Amino acid sequence: MIYFNNDYAEGCHEAVLNALVRTNAEQTPGYGEDCHCAAAAAKIRKLCGREDVAVHFLVGGTQTNLTVIDAALRPHQGALCAVSGHINVHETGAVEATGHKVLPLPSADGKITAKQVEDYVLAHRADGAFEHIVQPKLVYISNPTEMGTLYNLAELESLSETCHKLGLYLFMDGARLGYGLAASGNDVTMQDIARLCDVFYIGGTKVGLLFGEAVVIGNPALAEDFRYLIKQHGGMLAKGRLLGVQFDAILEDDLYFKIAAHADKLADTMRETFDELQVPYLVPGITNQIFPILPDTVLEELAKQFCFTEMERVDETHRAVRFCTSWATREENVALLCDVLRSLMNR
Repeated sequence: MIYFNNDYAEGCHEAVLNALVRTNAEQTPGYGEDCHCAAAAAKIRKLCGREDVAVHFLVGGTQTNLTVIDAALRPHQGALCAVSGHINVHETGAVEATGHKVLPLPSADGKITAKQVEDYVLAHRADGAFEHIVQPKLVYISNPTEMGTLYNLAELESLSETCHKLGLYLFMDGARLGYGLAASGNDVTMQDIARLCDVFYIGGTKVGLLFGEAVVIGNPALAEDFRYLIKQHGGMLAKGRLLGVQFDAILEDDLYFKIAAHADKLADTMRETFDELQVPYLVPGITNQIFPILPDTVLEELAKQFCFTEMERVDETHRAVRFCTSWATREENVALLCDVLRSLMNR
């Protein structure tokens, strides 16, 4: 069976594994206060073009999202996000478990707009009973989104301007950030993100690491006492150097971006085949996630050789599914999938 259902099925890039083996017998301070975490943080600051950002390493995406949001919000405040946002649909109410409500906004493509944010906030403030309603204080976006789409620079600048005008924090979930930055057609850089977001994170779990996410905080108000919140939420890894070693290795010589570009390139190869076969998409995109709409009969045959993710039924005979490439996807497996697709669709 060949897996195209996610981008974290494999372990880690060999450069990361080699670094872990090479440093295995070292003795270092714990809890992320070691030379490897410091070296990785320095590389991240350089990528951001900002020496003033705080960098913290956590283990996984859900833990990162709930820790950042809980650190940013007071008890009566909530987080705006797209209805398809990870914190709304795929984290078992983790944010709500911290006492903060997720406030979903309608979205067909995984993105939300500055106008949606402004309309929601102004309507809240104009409501005569506003103190009886959860106060929006943070905007959560994913880039790439859960639907494989990307915010362009103009959209991100507009969101940032609106959030800061209204006194909201802008938080970007970067679980798949590498695949977004490396995508053909992307016009956003790491420096743009560091400039426009109050806080974001660089995803490692889905982009070549065994585990790990790097939180980057540009707003000093959010950086204060952040390590207390990491500890309180069980995120302060005793052997924190394992996170630093991995990020230090994956950021060497732009490896993070190279392996992400590999995944995007193979996803583009898949898209070329879907386009050739005139297959429609649930949502078109340019990253490592693809959402084709295929006949049930074709999907039943594909499922005998390939794993993919079910998304939704479109009509009585067609379903939307997700195919996902990763940093470790093999060209021959993509070629086989494309050949099988052609055979099935041309019957």
